[in-house]
Amino acid sequence: MPHVITEKCLGEVYASCQEVCPVECIHPGTYKGEAFMIIDPEVCIDCGVCLPECPIGAIVGSVDESPDWAKTNAELTPQFKGNPKPPVRPANDPPRKSTNTLVK
Repeated sequence: MPHVITEKCLGEVYASCQEVCPVECIHPGTYKGEAFMIIDPEVCIDCGVCLPECPIGAIVGSVDESPDWAKTNAELTPQFKGNPKPPVRPANDPPRKSTNTLVK
């Protein structure tokens, strides 16, 4: 089952997940006017390498954990594929939104 990037990434985009993905299934784009990353469910091999990379815990381990965001990831995949990689943001850079917290 593919991993899913959730609303916590919206407007944050640390992009370290994209750097470690062995199958290049994580893509950046704009959603609701804010930077966002998605996981292509057709390419994700469920290896879990991306999970510990997100400093705010925006990635969940399965579609079942966030079915609505899984649908969003799948729907945005064609639009986001091929976009240039964003710069990697340092993991200790504080979240831009007060609702997100750094995972320790």
